[in-house]
Amino acid sequence: MSDPSSDAPIELAFPDDDLVLPFQAEQADVLGRLVKLGPTVDTILSRHAYPEPVSRLLGEAVALTALLGASLKSDGKLILQTTTDGPVDLLVADYLVPGALRGYARFDAERLAALDTDDDAALLGQGHLAMTIDRGLDTERYQGVVPLEGESLTEAADTYFRQSEQLPTFIRLAVARHYRAGEGGDEGAWTWRAGGLLVQKLTREGGVETPKEFEEDWSRAKMLAETVEDHELLDPLLPPDRLVYRLFHEETVRAYRHIPLETYCSCSRERVEELLTSFSAEDLADMIVDGKVGVTCEFCNALYDFDPETFNTE
Repeated sequence: MSDPSSDAPIELAFPDDDLVLPFQAEQADVLGRLVKLGPTVDTILSRHAYPEPVSRLLGEAVALTALLGASLKSDGKLILQTTTDGPVDLLVADYLVPGALRGYARFDAERLAALDTDDDAALLGQGHLAMTIDRGLDTERYQGVVPLEGESLTEAADTYFRQSEQLPTFIRLAVARHYRAGEGGDEGAWTWRAGGLLVQKLTREGGVETPKEFEEDWSRAKMLAETVEDHELLDPLLPPDRLVYRLFHEETVRAYRHIPLETYCSCSRERVEELLTSFSAEDLADMIVDGKVGVTCEFCNALYDFDPETFNTE
């Protein structure tokens, strides 16, 4: 990677937002991924009237899912889900290859309002974090589960990699609202942004690296990764390749092809109608509001209305 701090003009090879940028710090033998999310995470969070602490927590889940899902090399989906006894008792975020994201959160408004802190551990409580890789109907799902015991998402993911994958891993996530100035006389607006950094130590080919060298390389790379600031992960004016170089240029860092990110949802009127045909007439009758059977997608918040006669609810 060329030095982006030089005075020579530099043609940016990557967009500034909604991407995962894989990279390798060669001297320390570490692989990493940097995620920067703008309109994509703002769309996911703005579809629901979540309180700010819930939006921030879901934003972290979406950023973490992008970092993990970007490692999939073929068709498939990574599903991150927390199930806990806390005020935010369910978080779900999906990454669909090659780079589509969605997510939603379920929370208890009364319990949330009673909290005197918006700390992640207090929002989540006790439960578990599950990460599932689904490669399609003809393949077996792979799932890793770790407990959530008063931890943040970052801490739980670190526990997963340490216990299940036995990979030294560093993860940093950041989510915040950002004021975007208006253009052409338009008023500005507050939008959500998210970012994240993941770094993992690799074993050198042939096993020539001694335990001491392994530890020294990882300690050095982790120390550099720890210098990243939240504002750097969130800054829309700081290109991702520049940030990667800023952090790891001493380790001969090499950036790879970026992965564009966007939102998606798998719901459709046809799929919802097919689902409703499996309900009993009594259940469907209970779903009638203002003369219609209505279903709202938990992910994209789209509302689908149907005539009750379609399902013979009489």
